[in-house]
Amino acid sequence: MTYDINAAIRRIPHHPRPGILFYDLMPLFEDPRGLAACVDGIAGWSRPRGVDVVLGAEARGFILGGAIARALDVGFVCARKPGKLPYEVVRREYDLEYGTDILEIHRDAIRPGQRVLVHDDLLATGGTAAAKCALVEDLGGVVAGIAFVVELTFLPGRERLAGYEVMALVGYGTEAVGE
Repeated sequence: MTYDINAAIRRIPHHPRPGILFYDLMPLFEDPRGLAACVDGIAGWSRPRGVDVVLGAEARGFILGGAIARALDVGFVCARKPGKLPYEVVRREYDLEYGTDILEIHRDAIRPGQRVLVHDDLLATGGTAAAKCALVEDLGGVVAGIAFVVELTFLPGRERLAGYEVMALVGYGTEAVGE
């Protein structure tokens, strides 16, 4: 029996602001069958790409990232906000919908030539994923693919990631609250 990922995602109208429909993945992750469906789906897509390590950003990218790495029998690298990692880091600033942010990874977390699966829970504008790809490439790694649970297909995330293989388990064509 196939697990219905779409049905497990909670819709919250008017969050974070009026008119927006928020797709909440936490109920999906709270269900062991939902968690397994996400891990299995992303790991299955990733296996033929010869992944050496999985890169996920805090905080929701950590939820599946480690589990996907375990399923692939590879390591996991954390991308964190500034000041959270104790060793030498490389960093990337990136644009958000309203402002900018920064991600850092340890300077020795990715070795030249390593094939990296970039993972996150949701693809919207693609800024976070593009920053993670740049960090991988700054360290000489190769982006083997970029995998998401959800893609908001009405936003330009996939276009921003042109040149990379991108997959999402489910896609949504709107975030507008239906009245």
